[in-house]
Amino acid sequence: MLTRFKEQIQSILKAEAKILHSVGMTPNKISILAILFAVIASCLYLTWRVNQVYILLAAFCFLVSGLLDALDGAVARLYGEATAIGGFLDSLLDRYAEAFVIIAIMIAGLCNPFWGAVTLVGSLLVSYSRARAEVAGVKMETMGIAERAERMIIIAIGSFLTPLNFEALSWCIIILAVLTHFTVLHRSYFFYKKSKQEA
Repeated sequence: MLTRFKEQIQSILKAEAKILHSVGMTPNKISILAILFAVIASCLYLTWRVNQVYILLAAFCFLVSGLLDALDGAVARLYGEATAIGGFLDSLLDRYAEAFVIIAIMIAGLCNPFWGAVTLVGSLLVSYSRARAEVAGVKMETMGIAERAERMIIIAIGSFLTPLNFEALSWCIIILAVLTHFTVLHRSYFFYKKSKQEA
């Protein structure tokens, strides 16, 4: 859903992209930095019992990871550094980043393991459904209400609300479990309609 505003967001990030490029950051380096922030977020979720502030820091690091993920693409397009291997690496690391965080939330006891697992599967299938459809020539970008940006924001909101209500993150995971699979069904139906039209 938020992907609809991709061009506007990339335009806003041009200044930050120029700064990163000026200090020698390539798209691949930024992608690696993004996964590192996701790993830090995962570690903070896992150790939240030491201090509940860690949950807030984890959400912040996860959002930074998402911002860097947007910036690697902005740098690549702005300076003509987009490559097939770069796009593959970026997509692959995105899946790892999200999986690390969701699994950490499950292990840390911040959500019901069942709903965490359903959300993890749904998140991966949202990405897979787009990739598989686009191989067949059907564009899926902007299709659905639980793309990666929305998923990250919902997890962050749940995390920020956790100090006020310990169940907040758990409920956000349940919401994601529903939304991700709804998005997969939506994309499947859209693909079916497109395929029938072109048959």
